[in-house]
Amino acid sequence: MSKRKYVWKNIHLGNTFFLAWVLISSVIVLPLFVWAYGADIQHWWVHIALAVALFIYSGMGITFGYHRLLSHKAFKAKSPVKLFSLIGGATAMQDSALVWSADHRRHHKHVDHEDDPYNITKGFWHAHIGWILFKEKLAPPMDNVKDLKADALVMWQHRWWIELGLLVGFALPALVGWLVEGTWQGLVLGLLLGGMFRLTACHHSTFFINSLCHYLGKQPYSSTHTAKDSWFMALLTFGEGYHNYHHEFQHDYRNGVKPWQFDPTKWAAWGLSKLGLTSDLRRVPDEKIALAEIRQKQKQLTEQLSNAPRPVCENAQALFADAGEKLHAAAESWERAKNEYAKAAQKKIDLTKEQLAELRAQFDESVTELREAIAHWHAAHQQLAGQLA
Repeated sequence: MSKRKYVWKNIHLGNTFFLAWVLISSVIVLPLFVWAYGADIQHWWVHIALAVALFIYSGMGITFGYHRLLSHKAFKAKSPVKLFSLIGGATAMQDSALVWSADHRRHHKHVDHEDDPYNITKGFWHAHIGWILFKEKLAPPMDNVKDLKADALVMWQHRWWIELGLLVGFALPALVGWLVEGTWQGLVLGLLLGGMFRLTACHHSTFFINSLCHYLGKQPYSSTHTAKDSWFMALLTFGEGYHNYHHEFQHDYRNGVKPWQFDPTKWAAWGLSKLGLTSDLRRVPDEKIALAEIRQKQKQLTEQLSNAPRPVCENAQALFADAGEKLHAAAESWERAKNEYAKAAQKKIDLTKEQLAELRAQFDESVTELREAIAHWHAAHQQLAGQLA
C-alpha cells in the first residue's frame, strides 16, 4: 500500500474550511455552549429528536438516493420519493447527486487503482477524507452520468443543492430551536446540534464506507478487491457495511443480502415498493450469490491445503474435486438455461407458448440440479475442512 503524497498548493480551500468549521463547531463550540447555556434549554427532547431525524434523513438521502437509486440504478422511484431523497442528500453537504454519482461510478470501475477517486491503496486518510481536501490535477470528465443529466429532478438538485442543504439542514433546526424555546439560545442550539453536530456524524458515517469498509471485516464473496463485509460497520452506515457483497454485485438493491443483516436502505426500498412508490428492485439470483461464496471458500481451502502441516486424506480430496467438477458443470448448464429463457421471456426471439414453457421447464430443472450440486459441494467441503481443522 503506497500512501498518497499531497501537494499543499492543491488543497481545496472551500472544502477544507467548511469541513473544519463544521467539525470545530461540533466538538468544541457545542460542548462549550451546552456548558454555558444548557440549563436555559427547556425542550432538550425536541432538539435531540430533530437532530436524530435529520441525521437519518441526511444519511438515507445518501445511501438510498445518491447511492443505490441514482449511482447504481438498483431500483426505480416515483418522482416524490426521488425528490425527497435528493433533498435529503443535499442536507448531507456532499456535493450534488450528479457529481457524487460520477465519482462513485469511477470508484467502482477503477476500485483500488489510480483512477479510483477514494483509492484505499493510497492510505486510510486519503480514502476517508484526503481526496476531498485536495484537488485533482485535472477535473475528471462527467461522461459517466449521461443518464442522470437527462433527469430533470437530478439537474434541478445539481443547481440548487447548496441552498437546499443550508435551508433544510441548518436553517430548519435553528428555526425550530427558536420557536420551541423562544430565545436566541434555542436558535443557536438548533444550529449547533441539528446542523453542525448532525452533519459531522453524517459526514463520517459516509466517509467510513470509503475507508473502514475497506479495512474491517471479512471477504465472503471476493478477494479481488479490498472491500469487506462488517455487521458493525453496517450499523454505522445505514446498511452499507456489507461492502464486499456490494462491490461484487453493485446493482443489487440490497447490501445486506441475508434476511437478518441490518440494512435499513434495503428495507426502505422494499417497503416503498409495497406502496407502489418504488419498483424494479434489482436482485442477484440466489444461485449466483451462492456460487460466489463457493468460489471464495474454494480459494481459501486451496490455500489451507497448500499450507497443511500434515498429509490430508486423499479420498476426501478426491470427493471434493469431484464435487467441484459437478458443480462447475451444473453452473454452466444453469447459466445457459437462464440466458436462453431470459431472451425468450424478453421476446428477443420468437417462440410459441409451448416452446417458452419448455425453456422455463429446462431452466427450473437446471436450478434444481445446481442447488443439489451446491449442497453436495458444501458436504464435501465440510468433510475436507474438518480434516484441516
